[in-house]
Amino acid sequence: MATAKKVSVLILWFALVCNYVDAVGLRKRPVAGPDIYKGKNVAKDALAPGEKVVNVMSFGAKPDGKFDCTEAFMDAWRATCHTNVQSRLLVPQGIFLVSTMFFAGPCETPGPVTIQVVGTVLATSDISEYVNGEWLMFRDIAGIKLIGGGIFDGQGKSTWEFAQNCETDPTDQCVRSPSSIYFNNVTNGLIQNIKSVNPKGFHFFVTNSANIRLRLLKLNAPATSPNTDGLHVSHSINVKISRSTIETGDDCVSMIQGVNNVSITRIKCGPGHGISIGSLGKYPDELEVKGVRVMRSTLTGTDNGIRIKTWPDKYRGAASQITFSNISMENVKNPIIIDQEYECQPNCQKKPSLVKISDIIFKNIKGTTTSPIAVDLRCSKQFPCQNVRLQNIDLSHGATPAGSRCANIKPIYVGLQKPPPCP
Repeated sequence: MATAKKVSVLILWFALVCNYVDAVGLRKRPVAGPDIYKGKNVAKDALAPGEKVVNVMSFGAKPDGKFDCTEAFMDAWRATCHTNVQSRLLVPQGIFLVSTMFFAGPCETPGPVTIQVVGTVLATSDISEYVNGEWLMFRDIAGIKLIGGGIFDGQGKSTWEFAQNCETDPTDQCVRSPSSIYFNNVTNGLIQNIKSVNPKGFHFFVTNSANIRLRLLKLNAPATSPNTDGLHVSHSINVKISRSTIETGDDCVSMIQGVNNVSITRIKCGPGHGISIGSLGKYPDELEVKGVRVMRSTLTGTDNGIRIKTWPDKYRGAASQITFSNISMENVKNPIIIDQEYECQPNCQKKPSLVKISDIIFKNIKGTTTSPIAVDLRCSKQFPCQNVRLQNIDLSHGATPAGSRCANIKPIYVGLQKPPPCP
């Protein structure tokens, strides 16, 4: 497998460069362009007329969970992507062991290239093979479908003890564990009816991409698994996340700088750390987060509910036009949070956050909390939050009334307020 090893080295070098670019904030939000899936029933899948099926087993892959299928997968991908005939790559029933792989475009097929995973794709467990890269990387592809009902098993259990918590590290020196599925510079992507279990890092990481749909996903990792965000999105525009179940050890959905026009609908989250925007203000020249809508979702037993978090004493940034509506919560520890003193509590003495937060709506939020402070809005002294509205909030804390806490903010209250508004 000398060839596969050489490919892996090149992939890891490329991933290191990409992660460096991510860390220093040099990426720009892409231009969306036409959404080829708009108005179509994406739930249906059928072979296009004349579509060729490229089976990984035809290139030497063995479905025994032991044979290294990396080279076979890469050969099958090239045969699928670099042809002028409409093609799909098929991973049939069975367990296919693969190391880190780079699915590079652009593809030459007339329409979106399809990867149909029916069986299980199993990650190699040796963390030294990944360095600071990802597991399965998709880059520079205009039109792709990842479908089939199959499983991506990251085999993260053996590596979690070595994970570093980059989210709570105020520096940019942290080495993040590899994500299972990584989309970079992908336009018109559809990820549907896929299962992800036990990733080493994030289940899915979408960055520098446009017109991305993630739906009917089942993501699972233990509540104790570190940094296993379900869906992590940055520097991307027009992202739709829907009808998915996420049980993991970190945020069910996390969004950071450069995110624009994101819709999150009908998500079942828990265990996990809830649905988060941020942390923001960690890197210089961050792009604004704008136009995020979280709707008709359920959080159960999560450490946090819906939150926006920013670093104090760091860099400028902004988050605006964000709506959380029709959210049900059951035994959620911190249901509603704006935290501009992230990792600086209690009695933060650092300089205030430079991130501007405005035009935020929390509407029709109901359920139960395990926290005595159900609504916690702590904004920046230098840039107080602007135009934050709470409408019809109904959160109970058993027999003990829940409370609210506010700092550097004048919330707009409409309708039912339980807990009572801040004084």
